[in-house]
Amino acid sequence: MRAEEHQAERTLLVHLEGVRPDEQADAAEFLELALSAGADVVQMCQVMLQQPAARYLIGTGKVGELASLVAELGVELVIFSHDLTPSQERNLERALGCRVVDRIGLILDIFAQRAHTHEGKLQVELAQLEHISTRLVRSRTDLSRQQGGIGLRGPGETQLESDRRLLRVRMRQIRARLEKVRNQRELARRGRRRAEIPAVSLVGYTNTGKSTLFNMLTEADAYAADQLFATLDPTVRRLELEDVGPVTLVDTVGFIRHLPHRLVEAFRATLEESTSADLLLHVVDAAAEQRDEQVGQVEEVLAEIGAGDVPVLEVYNKIDLLDGVRPHVQHDAEGMPVRVWLSARQGEGLDLLQEAMSACLGRELFQACLRLPPEMARLRALLFAADAVLAEEHAEQGDALLEIRLPQVELNRLLSREHLAFDEFVRRFVCAAD
Repeated sequence: MRAEEHQAERTLLVHLEGVRPDEQADAAEFLELALSAGADVVQMCQVMLQQPAARYLIGTGKVGELASLVAELGVELVIFSHDLTPSQERNLERALGCRVVDRIGLILDIFAQRAHTHEGKLQVELAQLEHISTRLVRSRTDLSRQQGGIGLRGPGETQLESDRRLLRVRMRQIRARLEKVRNQRELARRGRRRAEIPAVSLVGYTNTGKSTLFNMLTEADAYAADQLFATLDPTVRRLELEDVGPVTLVDTVGFIRHLPHRLVEAFRATLEESTSADLLLHVVDAAAEQRDEQVGQVEEVLAEIGAGDVPVLEVYNKIDLLDGVRPHVQHDAEGMPVRVWLSARQGEGLDLLQEAMSACLGRELFQACLRLPPEMARLRALLFAADAVLAEEHAEQGDALLEIRLPQVELNRLLSREHLAFDEFVRRFVCAAD
C-alpha cells in the first residue's frame, strides 16, 4: 500500500494553556499543523498547565481523563502542543495506550511529507535522526552481544549502543553531504556576485502566500497551497526589474513560532540563501489575527541565522481579505519604500512591488557626465543598450559627451564586461564638476 493510501489516524490534540506566553502555541495554528500532517482530528482538549510535572508534564488526574477519552473515542494518536522529554513521551504512551507525539515530532512529520529534492530529504532526515537519538531506549538486552555464546559474540556493545553508533554514523554522513551542498550554494552565490546579479529572497511566516507571490512574479509553477509548510525545497528563478536588470528570486521555507532549533540547524544550508541576499521580501499575511506576533517570530529566526542586517522590504499580502484596502506603497522619511500592500492571488499591486524592489536594489544610483573617446564606442553602445543615457553631445575631436544615470550594480556589470575597474573608469572618463 502506498503512503498516500494509508488511512488517517484518529487523533486527539492536547493544547496546553497556562505555560509562559513565549512558549505557548496558538490553538488554531496547532490544529492547522495537525491537519497539514494528515491527522483525523476527533477532538482537541484544552489543558491548563500551571507547573510542569516531571513524569507526564501534566498532572496524573488529567492523564487519567485523557486515557478515558482515548478509549472512548478509539484514538490511535495523541499530539501535544508542547515539547515533551523522551521519558515523558514514553510514560504517556504507557498510560494512554497509544502513540504520543509532541510538537517537534509533528513538525518533523510535516517536513518529511513536503521534502521532494535530495537536499530537502537529507535535511529532514538529519533533523529526524537528531530527534530520534534522544528517544532511544534500552531494548533486547537479553540478546546483548556482551553475553557471548555462538552467534552472540561481537564487539561487546548492547543493541542500544549499536543503534546509537549507527545513528551517529548516518548523521555524520548526512552532515558531510549537506556540507557539499553548502559549498555548492556558496559557489553559485559567488558566481552571481561576480556577475553583479542581485539576489532577492522571499521570507515569512508559513502560509502567508510566498509561493503564490513567487509564481506571479516569475511565471513559475512552484507548488502553492493553503496549508502550513507547503514549500520546503527552495526554488530559484530569474526576474527582470526596470532600472536594475536581472535579479535572482528565491522562494524559501516558511517560518513558524518556536521553530525547533534542530530544524534551523538542519536547514542552515537552505536558509543561508537569505543571509547572503541583497534584499529580503518579508511576506506578511495582512489578514492574520496574530500578524504582529508572526512578524516578530520571523525577525527572531532571521536574527538567529545571521540575516538580521539584510535590507528588508515588507510585503503585506492577502489584502483581498480586508475591507477597503487597496494596493499601495508606504515610504520612510527618506522616501524609500518600506512596505507594499497587495494581493498575490488576485494579481493586484505586483507592479508596485516591482517598482519598490527596483528602488531598494537601485538605491545606489550612479549619475555623472562622461567623456568617451571614439575607441570606447563599445562602452557607449552598452550604456545606450542599458537605457542609461539621459543626454548626448559630441565634442569637436569626436569624443562623446554623455550624461548617464543607472544603478551602481548595473554599471559594475558593464565595466566588468569591458575589463575596466571602477576607479580607472572614473579617473579616465568622468568629467570633473564645474
